[in-house]
Amino acid sequence: QVQLVESGGGLVQPGGSLRLSCAVSGFTSSSYAMTWVRQGPGKGEIPERISVINRDGSTIYSDSVKGRFAVSRDNAKNTLLLDMNNLKPEDTAKYYCARSQGTYWASDGAIIGTEGEDTWGQGIQVTVSS
Repeated sequence: QVQLVESGGGLVQPGGSLRLSCAVSGFTSSSYAMTWVRQGPGKGEIPERISVINRDGSTIYSDSVKGRFAVSRDNAKNTLLLDMNNLKPEDTAKYYCARSQGTYWASDGAIIGTEGEDTWGQGIQVTVSS
């Protein structure tokens, strides 16, 4: 069964750090591009793709998180990781990991790809507040 399960979210103060994990089952994560997408709490907020690790291991970040977030894979555990540092209140969102058969690159501060995600986790809340 193909499944993605996020963990590691919660409440953190501004300037703090969190590590999100995405446990992958039913497929090998390194055979796909894996993405992190977040959606803020405002009504109608558009989901934002913030980080991608392509099949070749290259990593891509949106301008909103570049220099603060780092995506990686733990191939032994078939897990996707997102290390988030210097968190800001505007990082408050529900974070989703997802799988894609495409390839991604940065363009004008955003992340675009050859195709969209085909499998999603249930998401996990990250709240940055004092």
